[in-house]
Amino acid sequence: MNVSFNWLNDHLDLSDHSIAQLDDLLTFAGVEVEGVEQQGLSTELVVVAQIKDAVQHPNADRLKVCQVDAGEGSLRQIVCGAQNYKVGDKVPCALPGADLGGGFVIKEGKLRDVESKGMLCGASEIGLVDAEDGLFILDEDAVIGTPLVKMFASDTIIEVEITPNRPDLLSHCGMARELAALTGKSRTEPAFDLLDATAASDITLSNPERCPLYTATKISGVKVADSPEWLQTKLNAIGLRPINNIVDITNYVLHELGHPLHAFDAAKLDGSLDIRTAAEGEKFLPLDGEEIALTKDDLLISDAGGQALALAGIMGGNDSGVTESTTDVVLEAAYFTPSFIRRSSRRTALSSDSSYRFERGSDPQAVLKAASLAAKLMVEVAGGTIDGPAAVAGEAPVLTQPVKLDIAKLDQLMGGSITHAAAKDILTKLGLEEGADDLWNIPSFRLDLQRHIDLVEEIARVHGLENVESRFVGAYVDESAVDHAYDYQLGLKRQLASLGFYETQTIKLIAAHSNDNMVAQMCDALPQRPLMDGDLVQVALPLSEDHAIMRPSLVPGLVAVAARNIRQGRKSLRFFEMGKQFRNAGGGKAKDLEAESLSLLVSGTNAPQNWASKVPSIADLFDLKAIVAAILPKAQVQLKERKRDGFILAADVLADGKPIGAFAQLTPARCREIDANNPVYVAELDLAKLQQLATGVEKVDELPQFPGSSRDAAMEAPLTLENAAIEAAIKKHNESLLVDFHCFDVFTDASGEKIAADKKSVAYSFHYRSPSKTLKAKEVDKAHQALLDTLANKLKLSFR
Repeated sequence: MNVSFNWLNDHLDLSDHSIAQLDDLLTFAGVEVEGVEQQGLSTELVVVAQIKDAVQHPNADRLKVCQVDAGEGSLRQIVCGAQNYKVGDKVPCALPGADLGGGFVIKEGKLRDVESKGMLCGASEIGLVDAEDGLFILDEDAVIGTPLVKMFASDTIIEVEITPNRPDLLSHCGMARELAALTGKSRTEPAFDLLDATAASDITLSNPERCPLYTATKISGVKVADSPEWLQTKLNAIGLRPINNIVDITNYVLHELGHPLHAFDAAKLDGSLDIRTAAEGEKFLPLDGEEIALTKDDLLISDAGGQALALAGIMGGNDSGVTESTTDVVLEAAYFTPSFIRRSSRRTALSSDSSYRFERGSDPQAVLKAASLAAKLMVEVAGGTIDGPAAVAGEAPVLTQPVKLDIAKLDQLMGGSITHAAAKDILTKLGLEEGADDLWNIPSFRLDLQRHIDLVEEIARVHGLENVESRFVGAYVDESAVDHAYDYQLGLKRQLASLGFYETQTIKLIAAHSNDNMVAQMCDALPQRPLMDGDLVQVALPLSEDHAIMRPSLVPGLVAVAARNIRQGRKSLRFFEMGKQFRNAGGGKAKDLEAESLSLLVSGTNAPQNWASKVPSIADLFDLKAIVAAILPKAQVQLKERKRDGFILAADVLADGKPIGAFAQLTPARCREIDANNPVYVAELDLAKLQQLATGVEKVDELPQFPGSSRDAAMEAPLTLENAAIEAAIKKHNESLLVDFHCFDVFTDASGEKIAADKKSVAYSFHYRSPSKTLKAKEVDKAHQALLDTLANKLKLSFR
């Protein structure tokens, strides 16, 4: 919301407070200041000047060289490109050094080789509204040399973000009330008489649950025209475009008192008013939109003929609004139940200043007050007369009740930093009234004050938390399992970031269609099995179809992130996310499971393409395996293939032979859906198991004192034999001299010419070393042959 400093000064004198001071006061009181904008001039270096002479610029067709009198005793030469002035006109002149805002400071210089000592200004260049294109032509009686800051008022606009529980601050009166309490100043309430009221015979509340109170006031003989300057100035200051005097007054009262109003053209109404729910599919044409279809959950203001005049609390109808031909006005002021307005506004995607306030809860006791001020102003500004008392249907609900201030608790919480008298003065300035036995009557505009602690909070924030002395020091607390988990996860995030990954944070609610067998089946890590019927945790009342189930896996979110990045042209994808996944254990037959997991996604190029690398390297499954191995340096990581429906390639991720998660490659069909031109690999790992494997004392081996010796072996094995089986057999052999081994080549020939089609050649390198001596060749050969014999016997391998 935009708040005008000049408008605030109508209610209390803030001249001795700078904008920076007000910013601090509001911020520390819980009202967030999002920005401050200066309107109009803030410098005295823009003065009234008279053009004494103007000749054609020698080097430019559209420029003239002017001699102007700025009240300095001599003429000043200025080059000007405007075309709307004549010699003798008085215009604003910005002297060198004048700051026109945005860092634009006037300096002496040359334009097309002709010296120019200032600038002649248009209205918009000095913070006013342009009436015509070109210079701002001032009145003939303007005194030469007078600073324009003395002729045109400047203003400061403070943009504030109001929390949903403080709708009382959504007006200048409410903000003035708040600042009066924060500054200790007295404020002035707007003075006007309340309208007389009578029970309405021609207003029907068909749904009093949604509209408990409705008033209508008729004003006859008005003349719709432009608003007076004072009204336009106030609306322009806060960013509202003046429309006409009737509509502008409703907007003014909205931002003055905080209660929305609406004006109907009485000639367009057919008899009585009915506040009813819409028929299913009923059409409505709002003021600034296309025709929409309503449901029976929407509330309408209609006339006796059934015409929809307005969508209650949100927006008026296009066929009932005030125009230049309007002579009689029906002024609506009402109270609408917030939840129903919020629901209709969201469903219809219609929003307005009125709905913004009604959704948060307007003051039900301020309905007649707002109508009275608006009617008074309409008579003053647009003429006409008020036809009788305001017609009232229903009654204002009482939404607040007295709250007792516990003085002993106040002293305890405030640490005796404020006297009882000062505390009560704060509550009084905030609009509360003291009753007997420390009971405080809560005003109708403060629906958020319901408990004793709410009153203490008001006292504390106005008094200033910095004035409450701290009485406690931090106490030592042993590290908990939660602390250890947090530290581990933070370190893991840093490690993944150093490996080129970007962290994502996706919503825990996903669409049911995201749980297809191409993605969500990845959540085998917790536990190690595919999803079963009944595993999904359904949301009872989802906000939309896209938020229908609790995510059983983090992979759908990562794939969606990858899709957005691919469509933005990103070639290399490295994403990770840590968070909870949800499922019903055992197909819904046991309690729900919530588990922390780490999800990884790799696709695209491994490094940016450059002149030295003509063909970019594309990530494959071994890149993802290497990442898993990097975050588990003390464990041996293996991928054990396990078929899963919907994946072109899938495997369990093993660490030291124990399952810690799942790995998969998305199918080509799924890749096409997300516009991926390269294979997409994903993995989901159990964070608790990762932490367990990563914790403990890290042991460092001493540097070897004796040299080692290597042997290579190429073995012919069945095509279906897994590398994990070879590694398991090598470990089981348990050769004491073998310190390292790895596979460095695999060869197959589908044609069967060089090797049988059902066979493959696997080449390993073995490294032997003794911790106590230098090995002889025959000792290495003996150990190596024993290992080969074991592999040949156990796995039926032959060596080439």
